[in-house]
Amino acid sequence: MPKILLLFAHPRYEQSRTNHALLRGVGELAEVTFHDLYEAYPEFDIDVAYEKKLLLEHDVIVWHHPFYWYSCPPLLKQWIDVVLEFNWAYGPKGNALADKTCLQVITTGGGSEVYCSAGRNNYSINTFLRPFEQTARLCGMRYLPPYAVTGTHKLTDEELRQHADEYHRILISLRENASVADLKDCEFQDDIPPQLTIS
Repeated sequence: MPKILLLFAHPRYEQSRTNHALLRGVGELAEVTFHDLYEAYPEFDIDVAYEKKLLLEHDVIVWHHPFYWYSCPPLLKQWIDVVLEFNWAYGPKGNALADKTCLQVITTGGGSEVYCSAGRNNYSINTFLRPFEQTARLCGMRYLPPYAVTGTHKLTDEELRQHADEYHRILISLRENASVADLKDCEFQDDIPPQLTIS
C-alpha cells in the first residue's frame, strides 16, 4: 500500500477555518504521515537530511498550502529550494524522487471566477501553479491535477464538510494505489464529475 507524506505549510493555521476542516482526521488515516512544516521549523531551520528521509519513505507527496500571492508561503518555497537538491532530486544523478506521485492542495479566498482570462487575476490557478508542476516533473514525479478549494471566506459549514470528504476520498484512493488516468484532462480535482471515481 503506497504511503502518503502530507507536507502542510500554513503560517496562520490556527486562524484558518477551511484548513482545519480539510485536515480534521487526516493524521489518523493509515499510511498517511502529516508533517506541519511551520510547526516543525518555526525558525525556518530545515533539517534537510530528515526531510530527504521522509521523502524516500513515502510514495505520494502532497504539497498542501494556502495560495499566497499566486504561489506558496515562504517556508514551503524554502523547503523546495534546500531539500530538492541537484543530483539528489534532479540532475544527472538525481533520481531519488523518480516515479513518485505529487498532489498539490491549495486554498484561496478568491472564488474560481476570478481565476480566468475574464477575471481580475487574468490567469487560471493551473497557470499560476506551473512552476510547481515543472518542479515535480523535473524531479521525475507524476504531477496530478491540483485540488483547489476556492472562495474560502464564503463557504458554508456544509460546503466545507463536502470539501473535506472529497479530500479524504482522494487521499484514500491514492493510498490504495488507484489509477488517475481519468483525471488527466481535469483542470482541478474538485471539477471531477460526480460519476467519476479515482479507480
